[in-house]
Amino acid sequence: MPPPPPPRLLLVLLLAVLVGAVLAHGRILLAFDGLPRSADSTALRLPSESEGERPSPRAVGAEQGCEMTYGFLPCTETAAGNLFLALAYGFLMFKSATYLSAGSELLLEILGPGIVGGLFLPILGALPDALLILVSGLSGSKEVAQSQVLIGMGLLAGSTVMLLTILWGSCVVVGKCDLSENSTTVDSQDTKAFSLFGSGVSTDLQTSYAARIMAISVLPFIVVQIPSILKLQSGHRLTLMLGLIVAVLLLLTYCLYQIFQPWIQRRKLEYSRLKHVMSGLLKHAQMHTFGRLMDGDGSPNVHVIEKLFHKIDLDNDGRIERGELQAFIVGINFEDIDLDSNLAVDQVMADFDRSQNNLIEKGEFIDGVLRWLEEAKRAVVTSGVYSKKFMEDFHTTTRDEHNALLDKDEDDGESIENPTWTCSKAIALLLLGTAMAAAFADPLVDAVHNFSSATSIPSFFISFIAMPLATNSSEAVSAIIFASRKKQRTLSLTFSEVYGGVTMNNTLCLAVFLALVYIRGLTWDFSSEVLVIFLVCIIMGLFTSFRTTFPLWTCFVAFLLYPLSLILVYILDYKFGWS
Repeated sequence: MPPPPPPRLLLVLLLAVLVGAVLAHGRILLAFDGLPRSADSTALRLPSESEGERPSPRAVGAEQGCEMTYGFLPCTETAAGNLFLALAYGFLMFKSATYLSAGSELLLEILGPGIVGGLFLPILGALPDALLILVSGLSGSKEVAQSQVLIGMGLLAGSTVMLLTILWGSCVVVGKCDLSENSTTVDSQDTKAFSLFGSGVSTDLQTSYAARIMAISVLPFIVVQIPSILKLQSGHRLTLMLGLIVAVLLLLTYCLYQIFQPWIQRRKLEYSRLKHVMSGLLKHAQMHTFGRLMDGDGSPNVHVIEKLFHKIDLDNDGRIERGELQAFIVGINFEDIDLDSNLAVDQVMADFDRSQNNLIEKGEFIDGVLRWLEEAKRAVVTSGVYSKKFMEDFHTTTRDEHNALLDKDEDDGESIENPTWTCSKAIALLLLGTAMAAAFADPLVDAVHNFSSATSIPSFFISFIAMPLATNSSEAVSAIIFASRKKQRTLSLTFSEVYGGVTMNNTLCLAVFLALVYIRGLTWDFSSEVLVIFLVCIIMGLFTSFRTTFPLWTCFVAFLLYPLSLILVYILDYKFGWS
């Protein structure tokens, strides 16, 4: 087996990807001026001062209809056309985020979760948002940048508010379990339907720490608003620089915290082990029972599941005991991944034994396998078409995920099956995701800006509502799937990642925004938007920092904050003239 590539080389390659993403956003334009070109002239060029800055979209539209981004991408003046372009580019940004996430997880297989999981993964997760914010005010004249940068602020505010309201509330609804008498949830038990006070979710204490970190991360917003709060006539650029410094320092502090306290990554590793146990059991059952677990149309075959139950139930007493389950698990080939059979039994018992009697009864076994089959289908059937190979695909996926999340400091000597291939695949996915984000961020901003001009809808509200769906959908789907497990551990991971995403918005994305405003000399006039971000982060931060149980009624608090945020921005900007 070839030795794994040196970690230092991989770090250099990853840094090159990140730097390349930034450099790619010098506005590269095709020089279609109708003049003949010499043999040594280039088709691509950067706009220079002598050639004049890029004209505004409206000015170009008056002369030649509309401006093609990069000189060749399609453009239109109609609202419907720009809506289509925004949706198309938004989908490409969504795929970019998906590739970055997949490449980041594979990179963990080589470098381990310490530095990679604590430093690079949070940055890569926020990269699409950061690039969209960057290009929103990077190109064109100062006047064009000032108008388009509102799209970046809309994305920043919309992403933060969506994570803490719609996604947070959805995770409460999906992950709710029965609340016991001591106000803690009972894992996997959901018998009280939509009882506002009788059901809810519980998290651990460390998740509340993540919420406190998120609340602290709003400090740069306060710093940049000091002149407005104190009604000062000067000092705006100074506070912009101070806010940028504070945001960068908080970003570095947060990344270092993740490096030295990687508890979120350890949770992911534990959950990946459970999923690999799931896939191993299902694959073994598929190969060794009489019949297939899934019919040709993708529906579960309950009769075959019952046969599997009786095969594990060695004494035929209608219940599976720990010893019987362990004997079955020991005989399963997990493809050279050394999983502790005792730990695997504990995880399966905890997942199936809803009656908490340390026995798995027939009904519990059938319900558990049905849940596993449904999750396996969700994990691998991405095109909506069921394939009979999905069980094998799920097993391969979970094995790779387990390897990707394996902590090199805590493993027991497991070796990577093909480090060169894994490294190449990770780098390829990171390059593809970064290139897509770099290439399509600018056209997406242009499409949103043109749609705003065609419909007279403020670009802030379009970017606030629509653009976070493109950049955060992948994380949102993953969070909801985790929450649907209805376990305190997976719910703790889900909410920790939500708070972590907001923290990256308030540090990395805000730092990019402040640097853009400062360097281009733009006017900082976003008091209403900052107020919305501040209020939502503080309300949800205080609400989640000092409690670990959230009854179902709390989801309505989160849901209501979303429309209230839009209404507040509208009133402050268009009724009180804050804009």
